Amino acid sequence: MVLTVSSPAWKHGEPIPKKYTGDGADVSPPLVFAGVPTGTTSFALVCDDPDAPVGTWVHWVIYDLPGTATGVPEGVPKAASLPDGSRQGRNSWKKLGYGGPSPPPGKPHRYFFRLYALREPLGAGPGLGAKEMEASARARSIGMAEFMGTYGRS
Repeated sequence: MVLTVSSPAWKHGEPIPKKYTGDGADVSPPLVFAGVPTGTTSFALVCDDPDAPVGTWVHWVIYDLPGTATGVPEGVPKAASLPDGSRQGRNSWKKLGYGGPSPPPGKPHRYFFRLYALREPLGAGPGLGAKEMEASARARSIGMAEFMGTYGRS
């Protein structure tokens, strides 16, 4: 099996429901993990927008999710550390937790959710930025999957 990440809220490449955006409730979407590689002890996830006018805009950084996780629920609290041991990093607003899509009016933007299956947890405290989290995750990765949604304002 191949590692996958998806959401029951929309299909790959389709629009992200307003609920999960800055125009809605701004809660993190539910995500589902499948095809988890043997030996996975932890997961790391980043969501970003490569179409932002200022360059790639990071919407969510979460890591040290337990290797037994089958996904993340809707509405993950915007806390540094979660009860399951997960940690959240800084998004481009310099805040911890998920910040939903809120692009400028015009062409819809793409939002990529990249999931890393890791052979060992990152073991870092909360607050990592996307670049340092992804560098550490790539060094420990035994699988990577990507899921994309779009969102635009007229």
